[in-house]
Amino acid sequence: MAMFDAIRWTTRGLVSSTCRPTVIGLENVPTTGPFIVAPNHLSFLDSVIVQALMPRPVAFFAKAEYFTTSGVKGRLMKGFFEAVGSIPVERGEQAASVQALKTLLDILEAGKGIGIYPEGTRSRDGILYRGRTGVGWLALTTGAPVIPVGLIGTENLQPADSNKVRPQHFTMKVGEPLYFEKTGPDHSLPARRQVTDKIMDAIAELSGQERATTYNQSKTVE
Repeated sequence: MAMFDAIRWTTRGLVSSTCRPTVIGLENVPTTGPFIVAPNHLSFLDSVIVQALMPRPVAFFAKAEYFTTSGVKGRLMKGFFEAVGSIPVERGEQAASVQALKTLLDILEAGKGIGIYPEGTRSRDGILYRGRTGVGWLALTTGAPVIPVGLIGTENLQPADSNKVRPQHFTMKVGEPLYFEKTGPDHSLPARRQVTDKIMDAIAELSGQERATTYNQSKTVE
């Protein structure tokens, strides 16, 4: 935890001093108990931003190769992502995705916070895509409140297909918690879909994005 706190506070200071972000609604994050952060997804840096600026730790998925890359860069990446509580996952493999959801479930049951992008992967055209129902499954299974987050302008920090980070002002809006009845894992797909759609409605209101009725089909996973 000491390493996590040190990295989180250092990253928060760096982000705040170089980007001077507008952050609204941090008081909506519960001070105790499990919670699910559900942001839109515009940039590779979104997870880092949310983890740094939220008042409580938030564990996100991260691509498995961030933990297995060789060399000095690979060791640094692995150390960072492990320190901030990221969870390695091979998104292209269904079994791995299911196991990752169960890992998030374990974190929630321990009374901690997790983050999940309902869109699945980042939007490269700025449109808010239809939400995948993993977030609905977690909300109904655990009864943990869902905190919708609207990120605005983070795509300008690192344009698609670029390895360079350019400090830019951005906005993070944290919405009021959404509460859903705890049903456990035995709930219907329509119920899961309905919960997911409500979460996406809240994200859209915060981010102001144009919406799509289709899923984001990008093969890359952030």
